[in-house]
Amino acid sequence: MPVVDASTTPTPSRGGVRLQKLLSAAGVASRRAAEQLIADGRVTVNGRTVREPGTRADAASDDVRVDGRRIARTVRRRYVLLHKPRGYVTTRSDPHHRKTVLDLIPDVREYVYPVGRLDYDSEGLLLLTNDGALAAVLTHPRHGLARVYEATLRGVPSGAGLRRLAAGVDIDGRPTGPAEVRMLHRGAAGRGDGALVRIVIREGRNRQVRRMFDAIGHPVRRLRRTRLGPISLRGLRPGAARDLTPAEVGALRRAARAVPPARGRG
Repeated sequence: MPVVDASTTPTPSRGGVRLQKLLSAAGVASRRAAEQLIADGRVTVNGRTVREPGTRADAASDDVRVDGRRIARTVRRRYVLLHKPRGYVTTRSDPHHRKTVLDLIPDVREYVYPVGRLDYDSEGLLLLTNDGALAAVLTHPRHGLARVYEATLRGVPSGAGLRRLAAGVDIDGRPTGPAEVRMLHRGAAGRGDGALVRIVIREGRNRQVRRMFDAIGHPVRRLRRTRLGPISLRGLRPGAARDLTPAEVGALRRAARAVPPARGRG
């Protein structure tokens, strides 16, 4: 970080908005991720490194930068639907130099970032955007937007096991919320042909679906997310991406507003 003469550098505006909100509105990151950028010392305002998320700034009059790159004052909103294959990390960069989902959308020039995560070995629907307000709504657990997965398992779970999933299982001492569970294909456990199960959850806890199936003794061999609210992967091959249509963006906003807040469970 360059050394700046504090006596000649203007201080951040007292007006404006909180810095994390400004970064989110500019499409840099969600508010939570923006707070981490600030805490990590990666944000400067008028040449000064800012580490307090409550700092206020004005994009029209202040020079706000992330990693030395000035944020745009006006931003084109992008909503990119990606069919993530296995073998990619859901992040903008990776310290271990693995391929990231950004490698799959090289023609997207805006600073988009993933909404939620799919782990390295999982595949399916991933939304990337620079609309921080929508990203915050879609990822906040209180909004409870449906996430639909298809899981290929080791072995074939019993009806009792599936009912346990539907009612909720303990993860880290806290029960998961109610889920919708349906057997799509039973397989044949004697041949090592595992069951294929569709599960609908309304939370986004870390590796939640995999850990739910671990809890009933049937680990996931393959996991694919097929739908987020009203948006599905239909017609999109693995590794391909497209922009959402205005109608799809509108449907996503309406769905996020329409679902009732999820009840706390401890």
